Amino acid sequence: MQRLRALTWNHPRGYNALAAAAARPELAESGLAIAWDKQPLEGFESHPIADLCARYDLVVLDHPHVGEAVAGDCLQSLEAVFGDATVRNLEAESIGPSLRSYRFGDAHWALPLDAATQVMAGRADLLDAPVPELWGEVVALSQRTGKVALSLAGPHAALSFLSIAAAFGEPPAEKDPDVLVSREAGRRVYELMLDLAGRSPQSVRDKNPIGILDHMAANDDVVLCPLVYGYVNYSAPERGHPIAFGNAPRRMPGGRPGSTLGGTGIGISRRCEITPALKQHLLWLMSRQAQVGFIPAHDGQPSRREAWHDQAVNARWGGFYESTADTLEQAYVRPRHNGYIAFQGKASALLRQAFEDRAPADAVLDSLQALHESHRAAGSER
Repeated sequence: MQRLRALTWNHPRGYNALAAAAARPELAESGLAIAWDKQPLEGFESHPIADLCARYDLVVLDHPHVGEAVAGDCLQSLEAVFGDATVRNLEAESIGPSLRSYRFGDAHWALPLDAATQVMAGRADLLDAPVPELWGEVVALSQRTGKVALSLAGPHAALSFLSIAAAFGEPPAEKDPDVLVSREAGRRVYELMLDLAGRSPQSVRDKNPIGILDHMAANDDVVLCPLVYGYVNYSAPERGHPIAFGNAPRRMPGGRPGSTLGGTGIGISRRCEITPALKQHLLWLMSRQAQVGFIPAHDGQPSRREAWHDQAVNARWGGFYESTADTLEQAYVRPRHNGYIAFQGKASALLRQAFEDRAPADAVLDSLQALHESHRAAGSER
């Protein structure tokens, strides 16, 4: 019997489907046993990926970690494990950039088990007007009600900045990797966030996306969060008010719904012995059977495109998938160089302080650009 240790995050979306899949009789019959441990999502930010891979055979990770992982030579590429043809098939079947986001240095480094991006979350029962589609409408709702929340805790202030820049037509560091965002676009994004942050309810200012959604489901002081990572579980909750999810706001009708890709993938560490049974199990997790049936039935959020458009899956989960699929298809993919994770955290802290101080845009943009440059340079030296 091959016994593997694996690590994921401690939320039903991150754990339940993997644990249930590991308990299937077929797995034991194939001679494979997988024990899934879990840690807080923030733990993946604070523990070096090389350390986790030294202790676990399979590690669930976020795609911005791949540069760090490649620098530490701690993962096996999907091409080496499954072959190029299988990877091409997986990319064709995955929604948006879910698989492509794990590509770094001419190879892919994780299987896209879970797909997510920032979307709009609202309490439809409390809104006094149609759900906003444009950023101007979000601002108007905020001015009218004072109940529009920005997700700013942890890395999310920076992630929201990146997303709004993408909606305004300038995906950060995409045209020129050395430039985070132009001065003109950066001013528009910062001033929009500064305005919204000033009215964002105090009750959720220190909460991560799960905390914000928990709060919205139980309280009436937040009617809308325009950018928050989508969690399907809140669309049809066992308790509390259901939350309606929709595409992220656009700058103008027909524009791009600006959003920064999230989700998680399964990385295969260097210490893991690759066997036919393991390959079969991992590919089963990516299969139509698992992605359309098994994973949604066990609180997971699939990455396979057809699951997001499946009628039965959408009926069970309040239309969450169909209502947000367009945003996921067009989601912005963050830089993945070694050092990016540190930049993300520091940039968020900088933005939160700037909103508190009502700092001028140009000074904030200069500091963000300096952070971007320093962490790109540090990453290239490792």
